[in-house]
Amino acid sequence: MIIGAVRCELFIYEAGSLKAKRAVIKSLLTRLGQRYNLSVSETDHHDLWQRSELSIVAVSTTKKRCEQELQKALALIDADPDSERTLTQFEWL
Repeated sequence: MIIGAVRCELFIYEAGSLKAKRAVIKSLLTRLGQRYNLSVSETDHHDLWQRSELSIVAVSTTKKRCEQELQKALALIDADPDSERTLTQFEWL
C-alpha cells in the first residue's frame, strides 16, 4: 500500500474577505472530492483571506497510480481561475 500526500499553498486573487475565500475553497474541495478518489482538506492559513493551504491524500497499491491521481487533482486546481497554486510538496509513505 502506498500513501501519497500533497500540500499546496494557494493565492486567491479576488478574495476580499474570509467569506469570499471560503466560497473558492469550498468549491475546490467539493469538485476534488466528487471527481477523484481522494481526501482533501484545508490545513493552514485559516485566518488569511487571500492565502490557503490544501492537503490532498491518495491511497493506492502502486506509487504510479497514486501519483496519477494527485497530478489530476493538481491539474484541476491549476485550471481554477480564482486561485493560483504557489508552493507544492509531495510526501510518500
